[in-house]
Amino acid sequence: MARFALLGSLVPAALLLGDLARAEDSAPSEGPAQVEPIGDSVQDMPGMDLDAVVVTATANPLTRIRSSASGSVVYAEEVPHSAPSSAADILRNIPGILAQASGGEGNANISVRGLPQSGGAKLVQLQEDGLPVLAFGDINFATADTFLRADYSVDRIEVIRGGSAATFASNAPGGVINFISKTGEIAGGAAGYSHGLDFDQQRVDFDYGGPLGEASRFHLGGFYRRGEGPRTVGYAAERGGQLKGNLTHELDNGYVRVNFKVLDDHTPVYLPVPISITGSNGDPHVRSLPGFDVLHGAMQSRHFRKDIAVGGDGKRFVTDLDEGYEARTQAIGAEASFRLGEGWRVDNKFRFAAIEGGFIGPYPAQVARASELASAIGGPGATLRYATGPRAGQPVTDPDGLNGNGLAVRTHLFNTSLEDMGNIANDFKLTKTFDSATLGTTAVTLGYFKSRQDIVQDWHWNTYLLEVRGKDAALLDVVDAGGQLVTQGGLVAYGEPFWSNCCVRTLDVRYRTDAPYLAVNWEKNAFNVDASLRYDIARASGRYAGASGTMAVDVDGDGAIEGPEQSVPVVDSRDARPVDYTHRYLSYSLGVNYLLRRDLALFARVSEGGRANADRLLFGGGVRPDGSVSARVAINKVEQIEGGLKWRGERARVFLTLFQARTKVTDQDITSVTSRFTDRVYLARGAELEAAWAWRGLTASGGLTYTDGEITRDEINPANEGQQINPRFVYQLTLDYETEKYGAGVNVIGTTRSPVGGGLWLPAFTQVNLFASYRLSDGLTLSLVGHNVFDTIGLTEAPNGAAGVTADGLNTARSINGRTIAATLRYDF
Repeated sequence: MARFALLGSLVPAALLLGDLARAEDSAPSEGPAQVEPIGDSVQDMPGMDLDAVVVTATANPLTRIRSSASGSVVYAEEVPHSAPSSAADILRNIPGILAQASGGEGNANISVRGLPQSGGAKLVQLQEDGLPVLAFGDINFATADTFLRADYSVDRIEVIRGGSAATFASNAPGGVINFISKTGEIAGGAAGYSHGLDFDQQRVDFDYGGPLGEASRFHLGGFYRRGEGPRTVGYAAERGGQLKGNLTHELDNGYVRVNFKVLDDHTPVYLPVPISITGSNGDPHVRSLPGFDVLHGAMQSRHFRKDIAVGGDGKRFVTDLDEGYEARTQAIGAEASFRLGEGWRVDNKFRFAAIEGGFIGPYPAQVARASELASAIGGPGATLRYATGPRAGQPVTDPDGLNGNGLAVRTHLFNTSLEDMGNIANDFKLTKTFDSATLGTTAVTLGYFKSRQDIVQDWHWNTYLLEVRGKDAALLDVVDAGGQLVTQGGLVAYGEPFWSNCCVRTLDVRYRTDAPYLAVNWEKNAFNVDASLRYDIARASGRYAGASGTMAVDVDGDGAIEGPEQSVPVVDSRDARPVDYTHRYLSYSLGVNYLLRRDLALFARVSEGGRANADRLLFGGGVRPDGSVSARVAINKVEQIEGGLKWRGERARVFLTLFQARTKVTDQDITSVTSRFTDRVYLARGAELEAAWAWRGLTASGGLTYTDGEITRDEINPANEGQQINPRFVYQLTLDYETEKYGAGVNVIGTTRSPVGGGLWLPAFTQVNLFASYRLSDGLTLSLVGHNVFDTIGLTEAPNGAAGVTADGLNTARSINGRTIAATLRYDF
């Protein structure tokens, strides 16, 4: 009954929009404008073109107005308006998506329609050209966005929310986000140089493509950058780039394409930082601490550059902190499509990717008075002295006045080597189309997806003591009451005894997926009906081990066992535990689209999809001693119902969807001390609106998403049941005025307050970005983009929020970056 009520609520709105469409079509035309504007119609806004064909998560591409899937398209020319700092940051402008991209180039939390999120894109798949970047979107310290870059080589980003994502991609019941590359169909290219005006960043982008003879074409693009980045880390934390290319050969009955990608990039890891949160849990007051700007400061420092640890193989492991997110990919792929005659078509996509890198960033495990931390580490009467920086070796004479805040932070250095994150994927489809004047057109597709994802990691975390200072912070040593040095150059301990040495680990596991699928699409007159099934077979194998105890180790090799070296956690490979299980699950999707009029359509869909858990089951108790896993723990399920309408007029577009999603999730959160393992059921209901309007060079586009999501069952902690899990409203709005010579506009992204869990609510915030451009000559454009121009604090996570507002107001949280302004000189040819 709920499904019919959902559709019934849309009918009055559909009829009203139909009347508006007829009125608009019959309205008198406007007189000539005084200037020569562009974008006088929404047809000039490609992202809102309902006649555009969407190829993502479908067997037979359809126009948006004929498809029963809820989707959005962002074209390359629209991306700069929001001044995105990463590929995931672009997604904040898409209705229905909650993208918390405050962590830099990786580690973004991405969810769709109120589905739960926890360190990555758990229920959403990020793709490049129709194949997954990684098989799982929430791999610990290797989220898919870490290895994804948006540059001039990207043509558009297609997003499918819910719907057919469950049956056309493995591990993606929430949605698919597909970054689609240019292929040289339009001859020409561009070169651009971007320069940070109030921060240190330089970047060069380029792309070029066109024909190679009569039947072939190519495209090549990439970027290189260098600089400190938007936060005061104190050194060139951004350095590296990407090169992508493809070659296409057209045949009489199809095409063949080969492609490659080389990524070698380093960017800083932005984790939560010390912050002041006062007031009440329901109405908190957030501000920066003295000496630490939450918008521009960083816990990285030029005085904190090197870490020495013991790796999983027992050998010394030396890491430079400026490696940050270390993303290296070498990928090669092929794609082919052939029409075989008599309605038969075959399509295949293949990619092999060698992926490796690292993740290293300082995490604030405990913020407290410097004198209190000294006593906690070194005993009563312990004192502090500077371990690094210009005052290295000097005592801290006034710890209560240190940097104007009197604080220090027990810092866990998240240091994880991503030794092998490579994958292989292949997606094969065979389609037969039947045409009948009586029965309409029916297309039947049989497909088979196969992939392997390697996850080989070594975790070697250490604990340091750092002053609370947003720029050029120094490490601190602790001296006990007897004058003995307790720490070692700011190193408090090898491992993290404050967290029971949870995170000294090694794992070497492989996940194989086989997924046959079947899709049927029927179209006749105004009706379009599609149904699809997918049967996933998920296999896991390998071994994993954690620290088996501590021992004295001369880690730095100086011939002496100093304080922290007396108790070093080590991994004994002989204690490694097996991973060995296979699970199967069925996903389905059924959608209907009805074209009421040429410019008005209704659609509805019901679907159920699954997602196989990967490395987050390890170390959390989810894997049995023999390596097996129960089906309830291994597979997460998402049941969805959605329905909506699509309407277009000459100057306006509206895309409205109502949705409901029920999700069963088992998960593990590394940064949560009190609730590391979760086993819950979530329910989310809501609506998403995407709209656009254009008139005489002025365009307005945006979205509004309302979500009512809560925990309906918690097997481990029932007290959490009934808790809200997401902000009620997320909104986007872009106003843009363009002429042949210049353009200017504003982009607004915001959210209402959001729950952390356990009591604390993160305040609502609105981020404002500005952009302007001036055409200096034919093909040459100078543009200016301002990110968060009002320096608004926008918290996206507070890992200790379950404890609520503390008595002294000290807390940790992660905010969006503060104001940055960049200029770009671009030449299109």
